[in-house]
Amino acid sequence: MPPAGPQGPHGPQGPHGGPPGPHGPHGPYPNQPQPRGRGGTGLIVGAVLLVAVLMVGGGAVAVSLFSGGGGGGASAEGIGEVRYYEGLSSDHVDEGETVDYGMFPPAGGPHYPVWQNCGVYDQPLRAEYVVHAQEHGAVWIAYDPGLSESQVQALAGYYSPGDYLVVSPVEGLPAPVVASAWGSQILLEDPEDPRLAEYLVEFVQGEDTPEPGAPCSDGHSGTEADPAGGSSGTAASQYADPQG
Repeated sequence: MPPAGPQGPHGPQGPHGGPPGPHGPHGPYPNQPQPRGRGGTGLIVGAVLLVAVLMVGGGAVAVSLFSGGGGGGASAEGIGEVRYYEGLSSDHVDEGETVDYGMFPPAGGPHYPVWQNCGVYDQPLRAEYVVHAQEHGAVWIAYDPGLSESQVQALAGYYSPGDYLVVSPVEGLPAPVVASAWGSQILLEDPEDPRLAEYLVEFVQGEDTPEPGAPCSDGHSGTEADPAGGSSGTAASQYADPQG
């Protein structure tokens, strides 16, 4: 739950008076395939693996998803699968406390009373702030710090001002790119895999968002290295021109 106090600049309905459509606030996401048929997002359920996984904070089921536009299927390591988590706690914990999440990176669970501001960051973040942003409908795009500059720029390009996305590096990821919403997660090898855009269409302010439309600004802008905040959280426009 968001703490009492001033709301974000867009009020309780988010940047455009409600949840976004099947794309970011300013048009389709990069690499977003065309929908397959009326009303679809392009996601096709390839198989339900029915894998029961016991985890702290709830169970998980993996579903293999692939795009009609390519990108390949799921691998034995779980690449390309959307894993769902249930029974997640939304309790608040004191700032500074470290939560032992049952998945990495976290896709919901206990979190700090203040949310991480949405945007693009070039430094690692405290997960407990980001999980609160997930509660408000944000997707966390975490990437391996070893990705090339062009790959990082590609991920930054998914964000536009007003979108419910947090993009940041995370050490020790199970895949080069991991996108996590409240209650779901997908692992990918390629930042330009069309399944990332499909995941964002489905899960940014998705139907399982506990507090859809709650703000993703006027919260916490600090990083692990600089908890007090600074200039690390930026709009993706900073990354748009590699020559700039």
